[in-house]
Formats: sequence, structure tokens, C-alpha cells
Amino acid sequence: MPSLHKGSCQCGAVRFEIAGEFEHFFLCHCGRCRKDTGSAHAANLFSSQANLTWLSGEKLVKTYRVPGSRHEKSFCTECGAAMPRQQTDGAMLVVPAGSLDTPVNRRPTAHIAMADRADWDNGLETVRKLEGMPG
Repeated sequence: MPSLHKGSCQCGAVRFEIAGEFEHFFLCHCGRCRKDTGSAHAANLFSSQANLTWLSGEKLVKTYRVPGSRHEKSFCTECGAAMPRQQTDGAMLVVPAGSLDTPVNRRPTAHIAMADRADWDNGLETVRKLEGMPG
């Protein structure tokens, strides 16, 4: 029986289910993924066989493609949260790990595009860790 994953956007207007397994889980440090997330890397799950079903809000999902590239990002037009997308060629379903509401049952496969990572993204394991917001 295939795994069933559920997810949503930040405002709750978009909800979806994914039936199937993920083959890869990449943490991509390329400049485009850093722009997409505003962070050190994107965390995306990939599947060539899973099926995406929109439960609500599909019309609120927009996909932006960087001109002259294959780089795309789908997002909720209400809250801006990253959403799943089927690659243009249909070969791969790409799911932002943070968009899932159910547990992710695999660890990341690899950090990729490390040669392009942010200059401040080195030795982050040594940065002070807080349980909540700074006070």
C-alpha cells in the first residue's frame, strides 16, 4: 500500500494529498533555491511515480518559472507558501518538505549545489540554539 502524505499552505486555503513514495530528498543550496526560500537551502522531496491530488485551493496555486531555465517554484497566491509542482516535462513531482503536515519518513539524500552555497552557510552546527524565540 503506497504512503499517503497530506499537506497545506500557511493560510490553509490550499490542501493536498500525495499517494506514493519519494525517491529523493535533496537540500539544494543553489542561488535560485536560496531566493525561493529566503534561506540557506530548499528542502524538496522528489518522486517519479507519486500522485498529487488537490483537496482545496488548486486555483490559488501559481507556478513561476525563471526565464531561460528549468527552475520553477509553485506557491499559494494568498500566503506565499511553497507548494508541490509537477515538473514541466511531467517526469517528476517536486514537493517542498515544509509543505507536508504528515511526517516525512526519510532523511535527506544529499546536500546539492554546495559550490553555490551562501558565504554564511558554513559551520552552522556551532551556532547557539534556542528552544523558542529570543527574548
